[in-house]
Amino acid sequence: MRLKISHSTKYAYDEPVQYALQRLRLTPHNQPGQTVLEWDISVEGANLEVGYDDHFGNRVNLVSVNSERSAIQITASGEVETTDKAGVYGPHLGYAPLWLYLRETPLTKKTKPIRNLAKSMSGDGDLARMHALMAEIHEKIEYMPGETGTETTAEQALERGRGVCQDHAHVMISAARTLGLPARYISGYLMMPDHPDQTATHAWAEVHLGGLGWVGFDAANKMCPDDRYVRVASGLDYQDAAPVSGLVHGVANETLKVAITVEEQGQSQSQS
Repeated sequence: MRLKISHSTKYAYDEPVQYALQRLRLTPHNQPGQTVLEWDISVEGANLEVGYDDHFGNRVNLVSVNSERSAIQITASGEVETTDKAGVYGPHLGYAPLWLYLRETPLTKKTKPIRNLAKSMSGDGDLARMHALMAEIHEKIEYMPGETGTETTAEQALERGRGVCQDHAHVMISAARTLGLPARYISGYLMMPDHPDQTATHAWAEVHLGGLGWVGFDAANKMCPDDRYVRVASGLDYQDAAPVSGLVHGVANETLKVAITVEEQGQSQSQS
């Protein structure tokens, strides 16, 4: 499948800011299941300073503001060709050792509710248990935007029973690690034919299983990623893979607007 993606992030400030530094993880790589045909990042109101690959293999760009600005707009766009691998990414690659993905973070602490959820899973082997876990998380956490934030932990999302894809991924990651399985957070895009216009990127979990390597589990949609998914960044949790993060010096109030379109080339082009 050939997917066309446009991702715009606009920061507006009620007073001009003197200095801001933003970290962008908005560049997909060629990797199993996807080939990047073209990709571009443009910035208005700031300077694109430097790019590098971090220890998770994510392409990172730094953007700075060094003079009075009232708005910054960042646009990432391009085309990616994908193939359906039934969620199987394959062997572990990269600088970070596999054991690192067993480490808990503040967002993925292995608390008692998470441990109880993980230990209640049954199935013939780890793959079956992870499918059961994905289905159970989907049932326990209703998809409901606005109920949680980027600081919400896996335990809090599980207890509230409401959240978004980030929360489903954090619970899946924490529970898998409880069972001794390396797990990581993936940020990226999902093409939804009925909803090409979106207000946020997508997120899911990958778990490393013997004989298969990394396998994706999207608990928010109760399915393994197929050719509608594009991987962009990975890490131990949201903090390592956030599309845009950074800091602003000053007292200005900030307004954030995100606009994303993901559509299959050759399909309807009605999105704005």
